[in-house]
Amino acid sequence: MTRTRRMGAAVALVAAVACAGSGCTVIPVSGPYTVNDTGGGDPLNKPFQRMIAIPPRDDWDPERLIKGLQAAMAAYPDDPTVLARYLTPKAQAKWKPSGPVTVIEDAYQVEGDEPETYGLKGKQVARIDPDDAYVPLSGNAPERLFVLKKDARGVYRVDDLPDGLLLTKSDVARAYRLTNLYYLNSARERLVVDRVCLRLKPTESFAQTIVKRLLKGPSSALRGAVGTVFPEGTEVESVGTGEDRVVINFSGPLLPLDLGEKAALVAQLRYSLTNNKVANSRTIEVQVEGEQYWTEPPNPETHWLDNGGSTPYYTSRGSVHVMSNEDAGVAVSGPAGEPNTDFKAFALSTQQTGAIVAARTSTGISIAGLTPEGRWQQVIEGADLTDPTWRRDGSLWTFDQHNKVVLRYDPDGGRGPERVSAPGLDGLDVTALRIARDGVRVALRTGKNTVQLGALSEGLNGPMLGNLQTLTSTEVEYKIEDIAWEDDEHLLVLIQSTAGRILNEIDIGDGETIGIPLKDRLERVTALNGRVLGEAKTDKGPKIIELNQDRQGWTSKIDPNAENPFFPLG
Repeated sequence: MTRTRRMGAAVALVAAVACAGSGCTVIPVSGPYTVNDTGGGDPLNKPFQRMIAIPPRDDWDPERLIKGLQAAMAAYPDDPTVLARYLTPKAQAKWKPSGPVTVIEDAYQVEGDEPETYGLKGKQVARIDPDDAYVPLSGNAPERLFVLKKDARGVYRVDDLPDGLLLTKSDVARAYRLTNLYYLNSARERLVVDRVCLRLKPTESFAQTIVKRLLKGPSSALRGAVGTVFPEGTEVESVGTGEDRVVINFSGPLLPLDLGEKAALVAQLRYSLTNNKVANSRTIEVQVEGEQYWTEPPNPETHWLDNGGSTPYYTSRGSVHVMSNEDAGVAVSGPAGEPNTDFKAFALSTQQTGAIVAARTSTGISIAGLTPEGRWQQVIEGADLTDPTWRRDGSLWTFDQHNKVVLRYDPDGGRGPERVSAPGLDGLDVTALRIARDGVRVALRTGKNTVQLGALSEGLNGPMLGNLQTLTSTEVEYKIEDIAWEDDEHLLVLIQSTAGRILNEIDIGDGETIGIPLKDRLERVTALNGRVLGEAKTDKGPKIIELNQDRQGWTSKIDPNAENPFFPLG
């Protein structure tokens, strides 16, 4: 398994020695206090390393001055006074730290000729937006130019520089943490994860940082697509701990919430804390202005991350089969279980209610209930449709490549397919569309080489697809063969390279890419709850294989003439 990280792990304390020559020191910080958690052993804090910048020396040359200034930027949020000493009065009055944070590789160059302008060049890793969204990037960062001024004593200071902070990957690893926040889908029955990058603060616990940021709402990736139970005007007064609980004290208009809303509120808190390894195995006590408001025991309700079922299916000569752990499985009831080679690319709705299977044919997309009474019915017409995908609300989706529109069909709506507004897709060649099991996020393959992410929101005239951003792109000569949601945070991307097939697992929050080894030629992939199934091509015909738990090899499950594995939704 190969791994490419966009954001590294915390740097060891020896970094203090490594950066001493560039104007900084690193000291360990664990926050204002640590909880002795006898229940789960989990503190409210995350240990981190704080950058302590040192002022410039009068004998520093331009390169060392600019490197010292960069180190002072890493320390700026905790101590803004040192950075100012690198600047002339003119630059102090003009420069602003606000805006996106540019993250570059640790190794960068300072180039220029005396007496004035020097450029800082480096490989860009990411951008941290003002809303804390961590946006993976690649390629060379735009060159940042620094204009230096030498006084009568021959001492350099920076007289002009671009606005915004410039941090190295190690700076971010020391003082920031990628953090999962949880918001609610439009039906308020499922949590949706939003990955942000939060700076750890020596003045407050990490738990308090998480809760404060949760109240600010989602990042740009999910803005308008998810919601929160916390009323506007809610503020965090304190986050503390008792013997077996985390106590979160709010102020604001929380009192009018009903029981369902209170349960959703605590679910947002519970998952935002425990899924960041903070305050595990603890009761959560919510207070309003010091008075007990709601108490939730340690074991949360699992339905908040429901995936619509977990049974795997596959097809054999067009007949839908339920996969068994012991044998080849059995065909489902009704017409869907009968052989029919006209049907391709199957997908299944949620299993909570009457499950419906969808399949693409040469003339459109048809559906059938998995019951003896079910019958195949073409519900979306078109010869150039992408493979069908279900949303957790029971609606069926595809992209019409001929008319360049997103289509949605509601089996209970009593009418035909409807067009979905997606202005961000104008001019794009959408070749695959997959809705995540949270019912909000959408993965799209555009052309042969790019995967984009979007989000579904509810507009006045129905659902809308927006918030598009690129997740990954391949070499021009490569081709992305398939995409599949592994879970709420990871997408599987199957690629045909010049050397063969590649299967990558990509973290949609930070772009971390893990290569999964392949032996057989994989044609299609699906995943759920840690299980990854694939359709492999062999001389004897297609077979179903499953990724081993160590993720280093695959086991043959069903062969031959077994293909198109799929789980509900995703």
